[in-house]
Amino acid sequence: MKRTGRGGAAPETARYRQRIETPLGAVTLVSDGEALCRLTFDAAEPAGETAGLPVFDETRRWLQTYFSGRDPITAPKLSLSGTPFQQRVWREIQRIPFGKTESYAALAARLGTSARAIGRAAGQNPVLLIVPCHRVVGKNGALTGYAGGQERKRALLANERGGAGIRMHGSECINKPGANMGQPV
Repeated sequence: MKRTGRGGAAPETARYRQRIETPLGAVTLVSDGEALCRLTFDAAEPAGETAGLPVFDETRRWLQTYFSGRDPITAPKLSLSGTPFQQRVWREIQRIPFGKTESYAALAARLGTSARAIGRAAGQNPVLLIVPCHRVVGKNGALTGYAGGQERKRALLANERGGAGIRMHGSECINKPGANMGQPV
């Protein structure tokens, strides 16, 4: 991970984008041409040049595996922009196993900080799903804050725990009519 700008913001070199449909709505992928810099649930069209890149293909395959209820194991190459503290938090979040959760307080204790600071850093996560901040929960497992929304957080956790996958039609992530998953929209 590299620090290249404000916390959570895609680096200035991130100029390629692609939107893909998932069972939980459209996601926007942003890349610097080699690594994934951003993955967000976002209805707005992102700025940047639409492109088909190997990292977008890898991310599409990762999402298909994930939404089928399986642990994708290997993530696409990431280039995350944030402060050193945010990056430490994001690395710890990436260590939370598929199908498990961890509390803000437990992460805070491990990193020697406050639960609130963990929440702020998690809220700036530029690559949702792959840096699985949806696995961070409040006391007693309470579903608190998630940039993708509480309903998505609930669905993502259920997907991981049940192993049945999240499907719209058939057995894989598919697009809304007129769009090709992993292709420029």
